[in-house]
Amino acid sequence: MTRCANCNKKLQAKIIWSIINRPFDGKNCPHCNRLQYMKAKSFQFMSNYGPGFIFILLFPFFVELSNEKGPWDKLD
Repeated sequence: MTRCANCNKKLQAKIIWSIINRPFDGKNCPHCNRLQYMKAKSFQFMSNYGPGFIFILLFPFFVELSNEKGPWDKLD
């Protein structure tokens, strides 16, 4: 499961889903209260491989988070 980029504690699936649904806004970690954003790499992965049913269910396990709002124009 995805972990906070700051405190490294596991995040609940509902928090990860809220980050996935609004990747540019971020969400506070319930443990350390630092704002977490989806990494551009995860966003690109989600965009490239589309919303297959199994993929949607498994995506929260592969999301990487960051403490900073990502440079969306500089995707690898």
